[in-house]
Amino acid sequence: MRNTNRCLISRLLPVLSTLTFWVPANADSFLSNTLIRKNQVQSVLEHQPIDALECENTKPTGPIDITMCDYETVESVNRDLFSNIHDLVKTPFFKYFQVDLYRDCPFWDDYGSCNNPGCAITTVDESEVPMKWRASALSKVDALVEDRHELPGCYYRDSDFCWLDDNTEGDYYDLTLVPERFTGYSGPEAHRIWRTIYEENCFGLSEFSLMDGKTPGAVTLPDTMTDVLREDGADSDQCLEKRVYYKVISGLHASISTHICAEYLNQTTGEWGPNLHCFVNRIASHPERLQYIYFNTVLLLRAVARLGPYLSAYDYCSTGSRQDDAETKEKLLNVISIAQTAGKFDESVLFRGENANVLKEEFKAHFRNVTRIMDCVGCDKCRLWGKIQTTGIATALKVLFELDEKTLDPQRNANLLQRAEVVALINTLHRFSESLEAVNEFRQIWADLNSTESEQLILDAEKAAIPIPHSPYHDVQQPSGLFAVARSRVMSVIQVCKMSAMECVTKLFSLLNRMSSILKPSGKDSGPGAYEEL
Repeated sequence: MRNTNRCLISRLLPVLSTLTFWVPANADSFLSNTLIRKNQVQSVLEHQPIDALECENTKPTGPIDITMCDYETVESVNRDLFSNIHDLVKTPFFKYFQVDLYRDCPFWDDYGSCNNPGCAITTVDESEVPMKWRASALSKVDALVEDRHELPGCYYRDSDFCWLDDNTEGDYYDLTLVPERFTGYSGPEAHRIWRTIYEENCFGLSEFSLMDGKTPGAVTLPDTMTDVLREDGADSDQCLEKRVYYKVISGLHASISTHICAEYLNQTTGEWGPNLHCFVNRIASHPERLQYIYFNTVLLLRAVARLGPYLSAYDYCSTGSRQDDAETKEKLLNVISIAQTAGKFDESVLFRGENANVLKEEFKAHFRNVTRIMDCVGCDKCRLWGKIQTTGIATALKVLFELDEKTLDPQRNANLLQRAEVVALINTLHRFSESLEAVNEFRQIWADLNSTESEQLILDAEKAAIPIPHSPYHDVQQPSGLFAVARSRVMSVIQVCKMSAMECVTKLFSLLNRMSSILKPSGKDSGPGAYEEL
């Protein structure tokens, strides 16, 4: 079978073979395997966390590559983490966020809109925001930033993994009033957002080559790019950086889905509450998705741990009385302490070797592209939280891969991070911590079911996993044929080139890389299974 296009292989998934499941005989938990293919729902919902207050495992369980901590440690600290960070994001500094939600989508014109009431959000009048955090004050600080690449209303520096607002436009939002939850935004437009994130921003990563892991056979490879990884140290064509990129994106996707299921609107009763059926179909039936939530949590904790001195020296005062500053710092210091315990992520093993700088620039360009795709989301609330969380992850990536200890010194660089970056980082960590807390709530709901109810839930999930005879994106016009696909790629590059010369060069390099491999055989004659919505 020829690898006709590495980035487009997921479009073939609906016509591939149905799911088969296999799991090693010595595996008894979703934590101990790269991919679970038997009793997936039970492995997630019947898992009993083990208390482990320190990262004592030298070889972490599961697929948390390049971390030096295990799932059990994250689980043991998460309740304390969530308790502190849940209060922290309610403080004035962390609850007000300014962003321009109405910048034009740079990738397509017809990005639609969500008319459901759940998509709507309310702005906050500037008079309610402390003076020092208003656009007029923050824009003066941003004006001091040198060597930045600009577009109207936004910019990025060479060290940034995202586009940042320049605080000249946009509205203020109280994040405590617009919780991330079910909005009703779905269908072809929502599918196109995630499909673009996964397909338009790939490194030419061949999903077939992911099949060489320790758990061979047909697998589910939906939007989340299920990663069947090789054993550490084994020969692999896929570099660690590319695998990390997909884990980050998949973990974000899974966390968002968990929040949708945890705060779901029962359209019959009009009541909000957890929807176990939703969680089973979207997460529990695919344990690797939950594994990536843990991965992102460790990555974010490591960034917060590295930023500890900088965050501790930051001015959070909003009233001038210093009382709110002290209250904010008390909660923040607790979060930093937890991060230093569980944020064991070894960033030094990435971006090494002779092509390290080229690969890092490609990584940054891809993630910047993801932050621009957020401008194409048709749901206001979804766009807001999409921008916050992509900015939060991008800030963590910058802290881990671009800034050394000297640069992180608050005495040397008091204005190292934009206020929006600090707010986004903490709120994003809160999102992931809350996702793990929600999983425990779903486990309790599962435990309260009788055997008949649980068996029916599993049967429903299995039926939902069976591939349908046509693409779930049949309402979205797809390019057909190799040349149509190539034309689509070229148009995407043209759009990027209009925004930034540097982004243009990176995108062209990536495109040529992929085109050169179009006719290379993959060496595999079997591939992944059904394509399904997360």
